[in-house]
Amino acid sequence: MKSLLINPVLNKEIKLRFRSFKGFLGVFFYLFALGVVAIGFIIVNTVYSSSVMFRPEQSRAMFMVLSFVQMALILFMTPGLTSGVISGERERQTLNILLTTPQSSFSIIFSKLISSLAYLMLMMVSSLPLYSIVFLFGGVSPKLLLTTFSLYVITMVTIGSIGVFFSTLIRKTIIATIVTYGITLFLTAGTAFLTIIGSQIFAFNGTNQTAFPYFTAMVNPIIILLSKFEEYLANEISNTTGIDFPLMASFIITYIIISVLVLTISIMKLRPNRKAKKGTVKDG
Repeated sequence: MKSLLINPVLNKEIKLRFRSFKGFLGVFFYLFALGVVAIGFIIVNTVYSSSVMFRPEQSRAMFMVLSFVQMALILFMTPGLTSGVISGERERQTLNILLTTPQSSFSIIFSKLISSLAYLMLMMVSSLPLYSIVFLFGGVSPKLLLTTFSLYVITMVTIGSIGVFFSTLIRKTIIATIVTYGITLFLTAGTAFLTIIGSQIFAFNGTNQTAFPYFTAMVNPIIILLSKFEEYLANEISNTTGIDFPLMASFIITYIIISVLVLTISIMKLRPNRKAKKGTVKDG
């Protein structure tokens, strides 16, 4: 286990991510964007309103805004950080050299994924002081904050795994990036559209309960995040579909299965001709 967590590939990737000026610049603009949203929200609700006090319900609304902005940034940045980790090595003609090292396929894929997600985790942790503003005014429980950040991590790992998957299968980084962004768009805007349309169609046809909106909603991180703030949404989906299983639990199980599946295929496809070559040598 120690060799998986501490290996040359992971060490190199971590140093490249965290020692470059671009890395610190990315964290700066990430925090700057969240800070502008937080300060702007406070100014709009105090200076440009009749109330001069910032109430707990407004603090909760600010927490919701920050959470959705951070989720949007994670969904936007994760494909860009992970969809070129293998195809980039192939384009630089360094993948064959990497494959000749003693590192296993699992170790290489694992290191590439962890190094990319570690950079996003740094951004998330560095944003915690901004969330302390919310606790200063009240209105949000630590449990809700923990649930929100857990949702970030699960979404980040799954989208990152999908990015590594397409980076392994597709030779060109630009194509792998476009496909990963397309899948991310489908998991957010696409499934939200299908959830709304599906509910309306079945309601129009007089069908009391159908499971279709549940299955489209349970893979949408935006809907899951909204359901943690507005519990009526989860109850409405449960009443419409007749499925009482918690939406958050279905989301976690589904995303874990997707992550394990795509990472397994990525590990198998990293050295696709390895067994074939062994068989050829043995037959000869």
